[in-house]
Amino acid sequence: MTGDVRNNPWLVMFAVSLATFMEVLDTTITNVSLPHIGGSLAASQEQSTWVMTSYLVSNAIILPISGWLADAIGRKKYFILSIAGFTLASFFCGAASALWMMIVFRLLQGMAGGGLQPTQSAILLDVFPVEDRPKAFALSAVTMIVAPVIGPTLGGFITDNVSWRWIFFINVPVGLLAIFLVSRLYHEHAEAAKKKVDVDYIGFLMIALGIGAVQIVLDKGTQYDWFGSHFIVSLTVLAVAALVFAVWWVLRQPNPLVELRLFKIPTFRLSCILIFFMGFVLYSSSILLPLLVQNFFGYDATWAGLILSPGALVVIMMMPLTTRLIHSYRPKYLIAAGFTFCAMGVFYTSHFSPATDIWTFISMRVMTVIGLPLLFIPISTMAYSKVSRQMNNKASALYSLSRNLGGSFGISLVMTYLYRHAQIWQTHLGAHLTATSIGAQQALLRNAAVLKAAGVAPAAAPAAAQALLYHQLRQQAGFMSYVDSFRLMTVIMLLLVPLALLMPGTFPKKGAAVVD
Repeated sequence: MTGDVRNNPWLVMFAVSLATFMEVLDTTITNVSLPHIGGSLAASQEQSTWVMTSYLVSNAIILPISGWLADAIGRKKYFILSIAGFTLASFFCGAASALWMMIVFRLLQGMAGGGLQPTQSAILLDVFPVEDRPKAFALSAVTMIVAPVIGPTLGGFITDNVSWRWIFFINVPVGLLAIFLVSRLYHEHAEAAKKKVDVDYIGFLMIALGIGAVQIVLDKGTQYDWFGSHFIVSLTVLAVAALVFAVWWVLRQPNPLVELRLFKIPTFRLSCILIFFMGFVLYSSSILLPLLVQNFFGYDATWAGLILSPGALVVIMMMPLTTRLIHSYRPKYLIAAGFTFCAMGVFYTSHFSPATDIWTFISMRVMTVIGLPLLFIPISTMAYSKVSRQMNNKASALYSLSRNLGGSFGISLVMTYLYRHAQIWQTHLGAHLTATSIGAQQALLRNAAVLKAAGVAPAAAPAAAQALLYHQLRQQAGFMSYVDSFRLMTVIMLLLVPLALLMPGTFPKKGAAVVD
């Protein structure tokens, strides 16, 4: 046992992972419940999306400075305060009677929850010896990988069978249990205790403005037509200016809010880049496949979520195998294999057709995520292999921020690409539906015959046939845009294979340092 820990570090891991699982779950659990929340709070669909955006923005702002806060308050105290704040805000979210109340409490919930992910990693680094870290990260990967996958399914089930308010109320008993377990089981290492630090108000303001603006741009860009919107342009300018100034400022501080000098460590720098793209593929694929089956195959939110769930189980089953492989292979080979498997799975998913059944979709999802343990565990282990114990808090903050931003960029890029290509394909296919097109005329005749057989009046059949043909055109354009989006993700994953092979060093072993 490492550090001043009263009980088994595996119990500590369970306690801190319980809290983090609850927080990560809340990043996606509201996705399918937004129409119910908006209807209950008399909000439009566009207004109700701020329930999700407000959480993501405040969460993103806190992530990079959570390491500094853990140093200032003390790691254990900060973690418990974060759980308490998250639990209390969850209760008030469930009790909200107006949209503005919901948004305010979601902001508070995101601010409190933002410190849980990085502090969990720092606690695991504190209590586990070097040789056991891969196993610890394997089990904690359930928090980061499985929680966002089952979030929509669980949210849909609770909303359909109880009430949307219980997707927030359910956090209360879980949060109270997590507070009790962490307070009893975890005694932080002496070097992780409270440190005397100065408050950098300018750095905090610039980081908050920059990261907050970036998150809003990524979340709302597609909805507002990106740079065709003055709102998005203004926020982009604000984000760039604030972040450039923040980098210049924090590099001149003796004890900065964000320790950018950690990027001088090759293994940490490359790990942050690779985990960014792991978040990219995890979150974007978790959005794309459910949208496909709901929009074109008639699945409801619960069944769409169930397509993702077997993949989460496969990820859990792959964890023990991955922890064994790390003793036989260098990290760069495992990471390269992980991106290759993800690429193969996404490419396989691009081969759907109107006749594809649910079991095929499940197998596609399993193929996509089967490589994630080969990414998360080796990358997480190598990220901290050269980081000193004193820097664990700030390193965890930057690492967690990289993963979450990867998810935000992935969803934003893929959804924009999807919508743009749907328009491109609709224009391309529509150009062939002319009055002189033999194929178009044959399609109209077929549609008219089908409609007449279905009981449509002969006089109305020609107009109905044209409407049906336009619907078929849009559906075909939509299908092709999904194919293009899956193939874009395939190319991105394959391009990361040579980058993964640049990872230096080997996995830490007992009594030995990492060799570069």
